[in-house]
Amino acid sequence: MNKTPLPKQFALDLSHTPKASLENYLPGKDLALISSLQDLSKSWQQASNTHTHPLNQRWMYWWGPAGSGRTHLLEAIANAAADAGIKAFCLSPQEPASWVRLEENMAALASSDSPSVITADDVDRLDERLVGALFRILNGVQASKAIHIFMAGKAAPAALELREDLRTRLAWGLVFQTELLDDDAKIQALEQAAGARGLVLSPDVLPWLLSRFYRDMPNLMALIDALDAYSLETKRAVTLPLVRELLQPK
Repeated sequence: MNKTPLPKQFALDLSHTPKASLENYLPGKDLALISSLQDLSKSWQQASNTHTHPLNQRWMYWWGPAGSGRTHLLEAIANAAADAGIKAFCLSPQEPASWVRLEENMAALASSDSPSVITADDVDRLDERLVGALFRILNGVQASKAIHIFMAGKAAPAALELREDLRTRLAWGLVFQTELLDDDAKIQALEQAAGARGLVLSPDVLPWLLSRFYRDMPNLMALIDALDAYSLETKRAVTLPLVRELLQPK
């Protein structure tokens, strides 16, 4: 299949990109996961932040292929925490310094009755040093009353190429699988994303993109951002000729 990349010379205007939320995630078959996250998010919005949840509600891991929404959901739950005035610490292999900062705060977080949130993305890509850091962080979460941790990776815990004691810990809480959307669901998600930006697409645009462009949601969402910016720049409606023009190599 021919996969047309975005032109390198086109600078994306991301100023209108809605932040990740549980509301702008199309769940597909991931209803149980979304329901669990929404329940937690609603509890955080209560006036008192002194309530606690059992460990298996504060400890979640989800896994699935690239493009299945893993990172979106981590960002969404961190944003929900921030909106509720809850401290959120976002970890990824690309930012090792964030792990050091969190470990410096773990003792205080573990002894507090106020909720806090940790997200850890791409746990399958952790090096030996960060594997050790995650192991210590999980021990701190287990000993706490109110720390919530949400983790994501490419495979189920037992299938990850990590040391055994960490794989076991990843499965201590709730474990979910995120699945890729089918074409109808992708079109629905893209229409929803376009609508959130006030962008009107002609009916033939999305089916054409699914047949000619990258089919994973991150690339498709990036293209919606590019179309939004290009439409504003050219003061033209988003029709198939405009899409072809945008994607034409220059």
